[in-house]
Amino acid sequence: MIQHVRRSAPLAAALLVALAACAQITTLEKRAIHGPTAEEIWTAMVMLTTGHEPSFEEKRQWEDQMDVRLSRYLAQNPQVANSADVQTFRFVRQVTVGMSKDQVLLLLGAPVLATKDAAEIEKLARGFWPLIKANNPTEVWLYPQGWRLHLNESRVVDITQYLENQYLQR
Repeated sequence: MIQHVRRSAPLAAALLVALAACAQITTLEKRAIHGPTAEEIWTAMVMLTTGHEPSFEEKRQWEDQMDVRLSRYLAQNPQVANSADVQTFRFVRQVTVGMSKDQVLLLLGAPVLATKDAAEIEKLARGFWPLIKANNPTEVWLYPQGWRLHLNESRVVDITQYLENQYLQR
């Protein structure tokens, strides 16, 4: 029995190393109706610019500022305040398909990159292009963590996320 374990141990160790390597070279590619949250993007931006996660005080300050901006926006846009999606916008603070460009900018801020080039829009849609094309996107906004918001003239028409060779947690 001990001989069997001795022979199997190196094989088991090699298998574990191979599985760990596969887990590290994972590609995430998805299409969604709900995109990133404001907090998710804000945290990623803080980490990109400062190299550390936001402090408790920074987060509290950001939340207070976001509450003020959202309240002001909803007071000026009663049609949004009375819409069915107001809960996702105001409390979850998450971008969704159908949201206006102004709402996205309020939640997430300016995109890291934006393009209106038709060939680039198709390229960024990757394998989802046949489905996204039907929604007539005229531009794409890119945000941290691989989020891509596909927009027409005034609204989000599709959302995709693409992360390659990242340490992904599921």
